[in-house]
Amino acid sequence: MIETKRLHFVASCQTTAMGIMPHTDVERALKLALSLDIPFYPQLPNTSFYEDMYVQASQNFPGVVVDLEQKRIGFDNVRFEKELDDYAQMMGEAVTFALSRSYSAVYHRFLAADLKGYPAIRGQIIGPVSFGFRVTDENRRPIIYNDGIRALLFDFIQRKVNYQYQQLKDKNQNAFIWLDEPGLGWVFSGLSGYNDVQARQDYQSFLSGFDCPKALHLCASINLPYLLELGAELLSFDAYQMGLMPRGYAGAVAGFLRRGGIICWGIVPTDSESLVRETPEKLAGLLSGYWEVVSQNTALPTRQIAEQALIAPARCCLKNAGRVGASDDTTSGEARGGTDLTIEERLVEKAFGYLKVVSEILKDKFGLS
Repeated sequence: MIETKRLHFVASCQTTAMGIMPHTDVERALKLALSLDIPFYPQLPNTSFYEDMYVQASQNFPGVVVDLEQKRIGFDNVRFEKELDDYAQMMGEAVTFALSRSYSAVYHRFLAADLKGYPAIRGQIIGPVSFGFRVTDENRRPIIYNDGIRALLFDFIQRKVNYQYQQLKDKNQNAFIWLDEPGLGWVFSGLSGYNDVQARQDYQSFLSGFDCPKALHLCASINLPYLLELGAELLSFDAYQMGLMPRGYAGAVAGFLRRGGIICWGIVPTDSESLVRETPEKLAGLLSGYWEVVSQNTALPTRQIAEQALIAPARCCLKNAGRVGASDDTTSGEARGGTDLTIEERLVEKAFGYLKVVSEILKDKFGLS
């Protein structure tokens, strides 16, 4: 059984969101992030390739090659062998695992803000499974397939999480960090050389070394029971894509919540085709319907599910997946001085507006206000 580092705040349908945002205005993005109940530091890849979540996590990992001009990240085995001894020496210095200003000026702007008044704050980092699948060597082979490199990568990301946690905890005692892990949706592919059984074993060992609460996020297609059994204390996922809650998932959801876990339900879509069809009321009803299925099949009260719920957008919307020009996809929730925004920026801001209304509807419905 993995030792827990419990999240010491009341979830109660409070709001948060994905770290990646499409904005190019740092101040605007920070203001949006800080407007939620549980703020986070934005990752803004449209401002710099260093803001890419894979690049940020790669700092000081031996063998990694970042091509800023071509906006590519890769891995060189010869370079890895050359840099490994230096890395072994650097491992004893905690700062080796820091996210430096050159890799994220936005993160350091977030740390400079007054964050003590929030119920909690959040950081994020790409998870080792996703990093290992995405970053390939000179032979286009994912580095996760190399046993030695994979073991080092899991240890490296674990150390980065713990370092970031200490920085954030100095700003707010209820800090936590979630791992962005779209790669956990790929381990079920028959074409993958790294499967779900190996991933579960690696992940449970990986999470056991965290100094902080264990939180996991992904917005890919999901196997919810599998994710709920990996040892995380908070799971964030794209709930909107489900459309309905399978009854077969109810037991896993209830078991996770009975163990004290928190689920962050990504219920507000950020693509134009979906968002134009929805209202906050419809989205609150959709999520309440999921909770009713869990309750009816497990006897877990819906109010308890709401008490242990956070509410978030479904996805990050770095690129609008909907039809450009769809009705109302250029309308933002609030006009701001005629500032020119991209479709993606407007969609995210509209989704944030919906998110806050959905939160209030659910708080009122379940008596959490």
